[in-house]
Amino acid sequence: MTAVAVPLAASDATSDALSGISAALEVPVHLAAITVLALLAFELGRLAMEAWRRVRPGSDDVERIATAALAAPDRANEIARAAPGPLTERALLDLADASRRGGGEATEHALADYELRIQRRLDRTRVLVRAGPAIGLMGTLIPLAPGLSALGDGDYKLLAGDLQTAFAATVVGMLVGTTAYAVTLARTRIYTEYLSGLERAVAASSPGAEHHQRVETTVGGEVAA
Repeated sequence: MTAVAVPLAASDATSDALSGISAALEVPVHLAAITVLALLAFELGRLAMEAWRRVRPGSDDVERIATAALAAPDRANEIARAAPGPLTERALLDLADASRRGGGEATEHALADYELRIQRRLDRTRVLVRAGPAIGLMGTLIPLAPGLSALGDGDYKLLAGDLQTAFAATVVGMLVGTTAYAVTLARTRIYTEYLSGLERAVAASSPGAEHHQRVETTVGGEVAA
């Protein structure tokens, strides 16, 4: 009997420890669910702002803006304000600075830095794509243990409250994951387009490019040769 009681006691102790850990994580997990939802709202606001700057009246495509900034690097601060987002605006200023220093390797570094900043921006929503459903699942499973215990005791009111919390966590997790995935796809397409525009502008303004005609680029109602 003693040999049987010891493993049972150890099993009960392990179960109690796991239950305690799960119960202790309930509040942090619910706070994490609210946090990822707030982060998603923040990223959606940023995307909406960038989309407005992209389609607002008088806006221009990145290639034309970059061409104007490279043609007149001394006016880059003014021209870069027409960029559709802070990342692209900073890239235009870096490219204009590289152009003043002779281009070449400095230009390559500016484009590489832009790519790294893009990846960091995309990583924010990529994390939410994974973290949202994971946190939602944890927020679903954690309340089920006390809920099932309440069911065994016949406390249906407590069970209903735990199930409500569990289903709400599931909805929040799936909402965050799905929306973050859509935001990541949209940003990937948009930033790829911006990067291609910058690269074309750099190639067109390089010393080896064939510029036999005077190119005029309109930015914000002004003409930069």
